Amino acid sequence: MPADIRRFGTTSSGGEVRAVTLRAGELTLRLLTYGATLQDLRLAGTPWPLILGADSLRAYETTLPWCGAVVGPVANRLAGARVVIAGECWQGAPNDGPHLLHSGAAGISQQIWEIEAASASEVTFRRDLAHGACALPGNRVLRARYRILPPATLAISLSATSDAETLMNLAHHPYWTLDGTADTRAHRLEVAARRYLPVDAACLPLAPVPVASTGYDLREARQLSDLPPLDHNYCLEGTGLREVARLTGASGVALALETDAPGLQVYDGRAIASVPVIGLTGVPYGPHAGLALEPQMWPDAPNHEDFPAITLAPGIVWQQETRLHLHRDAPGSALGEAAARRVE
Repeated sequence: MPADIRRFGTTSSGGEVRAVTLRAGELTLRLLTYGATLQDLRLAGTPWPLILGADSLRAYETTLPWCGAVVGPVANRLAGARVVIAGECWQGAPNDGPHLLHSGAAGISQQIWEIEAASASEVTFRRDLAHGACALPGNRVLRARYRILPPATLAISLSATSDAETLMNLAHHPYWTLDGTADTRAHRLEVAARRYLPVDAACLPLAPVPVASTGYDLREARQLSDLPPLDHNYCLEGTGLREVARLTGASGVALALETDAPGLQVYDGRAIASVPVIGLTGVPYGPHAGLALEPQMWPDAPNHEDFPAITLAPGIVWQQETRLHLHRDAPGSALGEAAARRVE
């Protein structure tokens, strides 16, 4: 079956954006060439969207930045918006005080990607970055591949190459809302991580600490309303594709997240404010309308020698795989039993 590709709209700078609709098993989703964005996601038998999104490009250019997009080339925060690579200083344009968040206004989430391949159940987007683009070296080729694996799994494969040493930390940035309500704080979240990165007043990460005896311990499922403010990286153990998080709505719709990334950024959406833009539910989104779960490398890694490095050398393929399993009326989870019960 051929791909369903249609015109979606035009950016403020005149770029044409297309939408690709994928259908297979119990999932239907729509993706945009703008930011390789997951714009809508539906599960059969559930009459509401499971992610935040909008039907106009204005939202993505204004009040819903990064929503559902692939962010980077350096996701999360970079202190001082600067980095030294191979002895040369590269300075970005700060967008978070003096710091850089998700590579700023020049990031790939605000760029139009090419549809490299598409079918009824999968699509691959490509974005080429010239040397110096996004204030980083190297001619780079980025790809984001979305595949539906029946009955109800979305596989997201991110990859990148460069012809010069550079930085790479791509991340997919959806906001989940499993109940179709205006507030996600009735959701329950479980993360198989013994450590997390506390942050300073600027939300820059500090050294990892155990989650035990803190409000950030999610090794057993907890309701979001019971948690402290969340915009933190959880330090995931192990390698390869493994289940690291589960999110369950009060409606019984559940998400199990697998990834091979070493970190999971969890953001509670407390600053969401889409007014005057209308979301997929027909009303503007407000605080806590969605929960962001972002598999990625650790934030601000170039400024922390003990963090997993995000340097990409020429000739090496940077890759990240994430699988999102959706279902209803999920049984109790044994997620990360080993991690959850491991002695600190």
